[in-house]
Order: sequence, then C-alpha cells, then structure tokens
Amino acid sequence: MRNSKLLFLLGISLLSFKGFSQIKKVEKNVNITENRKSLSEKLSNYMQAQADVNGFSGTVLIVRKDSVLLREAYGYANYEWKIKTTADTKFSLASVSKQFTAVAILQLAERKLLSVDDTLNKYFPGFPKGDQITLHMMLSHMSGLAMDFDELYLNQVSLTQDNVLSYIAHKELLFTPGKQAEYSNIGYYLLARIIEKVSGKSYSIYLKENIFDPLKMNDTGVMTNEEVIANMADRYIKKERSYNKNPYINWSFNIGHDGVYSTADDLSKWDRALYGVAILSEKMRQIMFTSYNEQNFGYGFLINPFYRQGHQLIAHDGGFFGAMTSLNRFTDDDLLVIVLSNNQSPAYMFAYGLAAICFGKDVELPYYHQKVKNNVSLYKLFKGNYEDVKILENNGKLYYNDFDIELFPESDNKFFRSDDDNRTLEFIRDSNGKYSSIKLTKAGVVEIRKKRFRYPMP
Repeated sequence: MRNSKLLFLLGISLLSFKGFSQIKKVEKNVNITENRKSLSEKLSNYMQAQADVNGFSGTVLIVRKDSVLLREAYGYANYEWKIKTTADTKFSLASVSKQFTAVAILQLAERKLLSVDDTLNKYFPGFPKGDQITLHMMLSHMSGLAMDFDELYLNQVSLTQDNVLSYIAHKELLFTPGKQAEYSNIGYYLLARIIEKVSGKSYSIYLKENIFDPLKMNDTGVMTNEEVIANMADRYIKKERSYNKNPYINWSFNIGHDGVYSTADDLSKWDRALYGVAILSEKMRQIMFTSYNEQNFGYGFLINPFYRQGHQLIAHDGGFFGAMTSLNRFTDDDLLVIVLSNNQSPAYMFAYGLAAICFGKDVELPYYHQKVKNNVSLYKLFKGNYEDVKILENNGKLYYNDFDIELFPESDNKFFRSDDDNRTLEFIRDSNGKYSSIKLTKAGVVEIRKKRFRYPMP
C-alpha cells in the first residue's frame, strides 16, 4: 500500500516536471520566434530605407539555418515600363558567375578528365608562357594574365574564338605566373573554354546538365544575345540622379568570369548544396575553399576577406554595367546574405550592413545628407592619420585619404564623402578635449579609428 502511494506521488511529480518542461520549451520557442520577428523587422527597415533614400533596385534574401529572415524585392526590373521587381526576378550575376566555372573545373578534375596542375598550353598550344601558367593559378588569380578584354566584347558583334584568343595572347603578363595575385577575368574566360574543350559541350550546356538541373536551379542559366528570358531584369547605369541603359555586351565572349543569371531563391539552393557533396566531393570542396594568397582568393570565392566582421566568410561580389551582386556565406553561423541589383546599387555595401544587423551590431539607417556651413577653424585639429585613414586639409576643405574625395560637412564635426554619401565620418573628442578618434560608417555600420599623434598626449 505504501509503495502504491509512493508510486502515485512520484507519478504526479513526474507529470508536474514534464508539464513545467513543456511550458519552458514553449516559452523558449516563443522567444526565438519573437527575436526572429524583431530581426526580420530590422533587416526590412534597413533595406526599405536603402530603397527610399538611395534608390536600391533588386532583391534581397537572408536565410539563417533554414529560416528566412528577409525575402523582398525593391524598385523596377524595367524602368521604361515601370515593371516592378519581384522576388522571382532574374538578375545577371556578373562575377558571382566565377564560382560556377570553378566548380565545373573541379568536377572535371574529379572525373580525371583534367588536373588543376595542367598548364594552359595543354589546351591552347603556343600561348605565350602557357607552359608556366596552370589551371590552379588561373582559378586563384595567380596566373599573371591581364584583368579583362572588355574592349572587345563591349564593342564588336562579329568575334570568333580564334581572334579573341589571339588578342588575349598578345596582352602582356602582369607578373611572373605564380609569384603574385591579381584579379583576372581573362583567366576565367579561358577556363570556360577549357570546360568546353574537355567536356565536348558548350559552357552553357555543361553548367545546365551538371549543376543547374541536378540542383533544380530552374531559373538559372547563361546569358545570350538571342534568347528571351522570362522575368529577366534589364540593367541600368546610374548617371548622377538618373539612369542610362547599359551598353551592348557580346555575351558569347563574356562567359566564365561573367554571364550567369539567376534568382535569389536559386542561389539559396546553390548555397545549401555547397554545404554537402551533391555537386562536389568533400576533398574538392576543401580545395575550392582554401585561401591561396594574401588577397584571400580561393577558387571562385574569397575566403575570409577583410569585411568578414569576425566571422568565417566565403563570399564573392560582382559588378558590371548595372549588375551589382553579392553572395555571402557565413559558414559557422549558417547564414546566407544575398543582394542582387540591376541599377548599379552597391550590393556589397548593403550586404555588409545586413550581415552586421544579423550579428547584433548597431547599424544606422540611411538618410538624406545636407551640406551646411560649419566651423572651419576646427579643421586643423581634425587633420592627421587615423590608423588606415588619412584626413587632409587644404584651402578650408577636408579630404579623405587624397585630394580626390572631399568631405562635405553636415555639422561642425560630422561629414559625408563626396563620392558616396552612404559613408560618413564623425570626429570624436576625448575627455582631454582632443579629437583623438573618428567614427566611420559604411552602409550604416560603425567603425572606430584612433588618431596617431606624433607626440605624447598629456
């Protein structure tokens, strides 16, 4: 009888404990939901302000651990007809295209159809110093090949692979292959042609069959000058306070380094695939995500670039005649930040601000800047070196790093840059009355720089 009573009381206690645990679990889930809602609201307010103040046009997608924090479209896909951008609008990716070229090369390497240690002259016999340039160097921007050949594909309709190759081959190398790192679109263009040579398929068809179709990236492809692409955004170049349409581009030769179009949703599928082995083995992924030089170049990505905000980041930006794009994978945080624009909005800056918000940093919203008259007698106190920033003074004006970027005053001690009013600078006075630091904002993200005095401070 005593044992039965004890078991009965124990059962009540266990039920009470279980109920308490369930209550705590519900409370925790409510808090998580509320925090996520608050974060989504901050992200939305930031981007809406960028659209209202700075004219952002494009789409934004932010995903953390399979939870969508922001998926929104702003501005117009077509300015002439005022066709609004939607979350399903397709955008030219510019240099974000390079990562697909890199994966294709690694897939072919995994199938033993080529090696990243192959030299360029194996595929293009007679290419000057082609015996010194490897595919690895081209993938990691260490080949010495020149930056671009856009003077051809921006101006000429009638081009052939042979005359483009001949033109590229006559460009002088920037440095001895493998000794330095310098960004090269030419290297990635040649990699696209190598993909075609090895696979026996066009660059477009290879990517479709081996990357886009397997990942169900149904809204992704390679640009052409003939194809009508549904829901494709036109591209516009900012000119003062208005926009011009972008110039003619011969897309047959703007590939490898550029040329892919996609949507934010498709790029989210791409991001998830890069965490697994659906398109590349673990070994090949490690090769791609290794930094090979001081400029942090991996294969088609930057590995932990300077703007990583203290978090592990694999990223790449793109920009070419209206198309400005940014794909940021904070791998330890399982956070994806995508910004795609069709009107030359600085996608990389907005992505920087959005990531900072996700990491709990205070980020100022953009606002309209008004140039005012201020106390120019303070300028002699402001000038000097603030770590990596140099403030210059000349004829009653302040300049940022050199005399090309003037600082316009909006108060006695706060300024905005003449080249980008989304960047501000405020001089901070310390307890001794000296202006000993500056507060920089880049896309609203605050950074502090300390002044380097030539003499001991009292």
